[in-house]
Amino acid sequence: MPLLSGAAAKSDRRSLRSQHLLRQALADELNAGEDLTRVTVAALAERAGTSRRTFYTHYRDIPDFIERVEGDIFDKIRELIAGIAARDLAALYHSIDELEPAPGTVELLAYLKRDSDVIGALLGPSGDPAFAQRLMELARETLAERMKMGIFPGALGTFFDYYLTYVVSAEIGVVQRWFANGLKESPETMARIMTVIAFIRPGDLYGMPIDINVPEYGMKLMSLQFENEEN
Repeated sequence: MPLLSGAAAKSDRRSLRSQHLLRQALADELNAGEDLTRVTVAALAERAGTSRRTFYTHYRDIPDFIERVEGDIFDKIRELIAGIAARDLAALYHSIDELEPAPGTVELLAYLKRDSDVIGALLGPSGDPAFAQRLMELARETLAERMKMGIFPGALGTFFDYYLTYVVSAEIGVVQRWFANGLKESPETMARIMTVIAFIRPGDLYGMPIDINVPEYGMKLMSLQFENEEN
């Protein structure tokens, strides 16, 4: 593929810079308290130090702009979560034995921190109410098939669905809390915290751990479900 000419390369860099400035302008608008539904092209252009014409060169309107900003974020997060899901349990156990975070989690959290202005604004009170929900669905879709591999059959079905929802909701909730606290902890520290939290059992913090026979419990749930369906 031929390299871009000097003029074309300069134009491409200028285009990318304009888009970056508009993304930052969106974050600044939301962090200043402006509701996402009231963000205007004029306000974004003014904050970005560019023109309305520049905005419309790249986007049809505000909804298109938001959709593409969020789409870029989701694409990157999906890639990073897929990298985490690709690791097997042996790698996870090894990391825990070495007192290291789950493989891939530092990279994911580091990305969230690098793009924290926009992501935090979208997650915040003035942002997109659907953003966290879409993030949750993305994580569910990316993790679901991998997490089913090798699982005890009695834990599948309804039990697994709620288990996956619990795991994903908890992890996203921790990330939201991290943002709400101003990202004070480093990605490395948060990765360790989230790895430990995922494996804490009820009672562990009080010296009274509760062990549950999950396969047996799953079979009991299945039998109850069949009884309810028959009735």
